[in-house]
Amino acid sequence: MAELSLASAGPSPHAVERPAAVSFDVTGTLLGLPRLGAIYAEAFARHGLVAAPAAFDRVVPAVWQEFSIRTRLGEDRFSAHPEGAKGFWRELLARVAARLELPAPSAFLAAELFERFAHADAWEPFADALALLPELRAAGLRLAVVSNFDARLPRLLADAGIAPLFDAIVFSEEVGVEKPHPAIFEDLLERLELPAARVLHVGDSRRDDVEGARAVGLAALWLTRGSARGDLAGLDELGGRLLTGAGRR
Repeated sequence: MAELSLASAGPSPHAVERPAAVSFDVTGTLLGLPRLGAIYAEAFARHGLVAAPAAFDRVVPAVWQEFSIRTRLGEDRFSAHPEGAKGFWRELLARVAARLELPAPSAFLAAELFERFAHADAWEPFADALALLPELRAAGLRLAVVSNFDARLPRLLADAGIAPLFDAIVFSEEVGVEKPHPAIFEDLLERLELPAARVLHVGDSRRDDVEGARAVGLAALWLTRGSARGDLAGLDELGGRLLTGAGRR
């Protein structure tokens, strides 16, 4: 495994020329989880474990962050788990239940939720993503996703109806490392058969997406939805940068 470096490299994220390809993060960038707490609460309740949706909305992201801190930087949490992705998610659910002072969830509950989030109806594509992706394709740009995700990702994107828009779907469980490790971005470049200077990456994590991509030489833009603190407040702004003068309709 290559050494992980987050040294700043590549072009300034504000000086983006029109690339040959654009890669995107998934969660928080292309797809959102507005009903996360409700879905968890419904599933837990079917198995006799009751907590309010708001409690799950608070605790699930906190446990995800807790598990992120204990994972070595760049290590894929799914393939590194002794029982793979399903084992990782079972352990995460057990920790969520413990934080909510609920009994440990059964393997059946864990399997139900694992399958639930493999389907598009548990997620919500962002409207600006649905509008922009076909426009970028029509303008001749190649598209990809690079995500810290398990092997459900291709099935999820297919179910959401957007998989055919991508030339490459790169996810951490398959590559064996997570963003910001350079190997996941290098895998992207190999699949696209493009040099780093021809690819722009967009995501909502400054460390994982922007610093990780720039360390390999890609241009990168930080998406901070609804906020001006990053490079983009929405993906419609990306269209304005890339498609101006390219026949955007």
